Amino acid sequence: MSSPSAPPPTPSPPSPMKEAGARSTTRLGDRIFSGLSKGSGIALLVIMAAIAVFLAIRAGIAIAADEGNFLTTFEWDANADPPRFGIAVLLFGTVVSSVIAMVLAVPVAVGIALFISHYAPRRLATPLAYVVDLLAAVPSIVYGLWGALYLVPRMTGPFQWLDDVLGWTGVFAYDGTPARSLMTVGLLLAVMILPIITSVTREVFLQTPKANQEAALALGATRWEVIRMTVLPFGRSGVISASMLGLGRALGETMAVATVLSPSFLINASLLESGGGTFAQNIASQFKEAGSMGRDALIASGLVLFLLTLLVNGAARLIIARRKEYSGANA
Repeated sequence: MSSPSAPPPTPSPPSPMKEAGARSTTRLGDRIFSGLSKGSGIALLVIMAAIAVFLAIRAGIAIAADEGNFLTTFEWDANADPPRFGIAVLLFGTVVSSVIAMVLAVPVAVGIALFISHYAPRRLATPLAYVVDLLAAVPSIVYGLWGALYLVPRMTGPFQWLDDVLGWTGVFAYDGTPARSLMTVGLLLAVMILPIITSVTREVFLQTPKANQEAALALGATRWEVIRMTVLPFGRSGVISASMLGLGRALGETMAVATVLSPSFLINASLLESGGGTFAQNIASQFKEAGSMGRDALIASGLVLFLLTLLVNGAARLIIARRKEYSGANA
């Protein structure tokens, strides 16, 4: 006697959430928004590629006409016959001034962010946070004027002995003037990027889960131990991102650097022998009076700055990605 076959299973009714999700993907507004988002991303990539192609073509003309070594020459005279220009001194000035700014600004910015987010009372933290945000929005030319009129006159004494001892490095003198040096530029850039790094880092620290901090306090940890064990590890990726954001501004800063390095406070100073300058400052100073070959040479230096910025941002994203993988593996 054969056993009766089991009735076929009845299909489960569709979930209301699935029906809502299916309807949402077919709405006209969602399709338009999705298309606009994809189009914006593609347009951004196309614009970046167009900029890179333009810079590469114009830079190729100048590099082909240069009889010296574009990457190692420490002389810039694109209007000479034959033209002589090299970006080594500009690369040196840009990297050194940016490194000085980062070394000075990042620790101070992290300390200010921790004070605002975890130490200061609310009646003090709120206006202090507003002040930091306002400083981040100050135009660079204002910082440049402050650096030229206030910072430079006060840097002659402190840096005179450094120039006497370490003047051969080209960091503590510019055209023989200790006050107008890459060190002064680094200090000015540190002041400029400090509010940016502080603002972003503060917001990251405020996102630290309260449960983790309360658990550490419940175990008897002090406030500093809570910060060291919970806040700083949680905000490490944010600190790196904020630092790279500040470094991007330091690398491409033009007006403030040109104002400090130019003895006449005008954007017409040539590339001086001692200490050199930065990519952006040299382009702003030389572009007006440069000839056709000189402009191609300046565009070639802009291409190097473009590639340097891409490398810095790419390295920052790689570091953050590895940090996330490491944190996920140890979770």
